[in-house]
Amino acid sequence: MTVNIGIEQDQRQAVAQVLSGLLADTYTLYLKTHNYHWNVTGPLFATLHGMFEGQYTELATAVDEIAERIRALGEPAPGSYGQFAKLTILDDAEGTPTAEEMIGALLADHEKTARRIRQTFSEVDEASDEVSADLLTQRLQWHEQTAWMLRSLLA
Repeated sequence: MTVNIGIEQDQRQAVAQVLSGLLADTYTLYLKTHNYHWNVTGPLFATLHGMFEGQYTELATAVDEIAERIRALGEPAPGSYGQFAKLTILDDAEGTPTAEEMIGALLADHEKTARRIRQTFSEVDEASDEVSADLLTQRLQWHEQTAWMLRSLLA
């Protein structure tokens, strides 16, 4: 069935493509954060265990919102490990790092994701896709705030 929401097909595809990259990054960050929640140890255990749970819960919600926006644009949302691995700009979590290394890795990923979001606004603006722009703005705000909180733990 034809999608007729006031955005041309080529523009909808371009926006869906950049959102697919964000979806892959968000899912990768979700997996890494959940892994760290399970495996964190040391004096900051209680603080980080709870903080990571809040973060991966937020990321799980974001995964769904981003995927549903892609679908609303009339495009299929990527949903496999293989697809996410090809689309993400984030590294997979290897081994069991120290608590401080976990914080540093997550900080780097949130900052990298924030930079990627900033780069996607041009596609969204060109398509006059205010709904996707709003979604990106909300995600950017959350990643920047989360990076600040993680950065504060390393100061």
